[in-house]
Amino acid sequence: MTVDTKSGRLPAIVISRSEHERLSKLADMLDERDPHAAEQLAAELDRASIVEDVNMSPDVVHIGSVAEFQIDGEPSQTAELVFPGDADISRQRISVLTPVGAALLGLSAGQTIEWTARDGRMRRLTILTVKNAAPDVARSA
Repeated sequence: MTVDTKSGRLPAIVISRSEHERLSKLADMLDERDPHAAEQLAAELDRASIVEDVNMSPDVVHIGSVAEFQIDGEPSQTAELVFPGDADISRQRISVLTPVGAALLGLSAGQTIEWTARDGRMRRLTILTVKNAAPDVARSA
């Protein structure tokens, strides 16, 4: 991830304590299999503000959230942020281990983040809206 071009720094992100723990374990497990994904996820977790689960705002993208977002001024798209085992692009479910998934994590409506895609291009993602998905989606890891 790189800086928010409006402020010159990374946008603040918020993650619940339980989700932070699960995602930290996932990053540790991936360290040898997919070091790039593990590093990207770990970097996001390291900079996150951690809040107790009961204090987590429903307006923040977390596992199971459905976010409407725009990338590079293209038409908006909607996707649910999920653990890797639940990812299914045909059902608009994006893994937290993808560059877009990691960019979504912890942001709220109106926030923008830039990152360098795997092809070397700079990408800019802006969150438009955040909704909670059905309760059964945030199960696997």
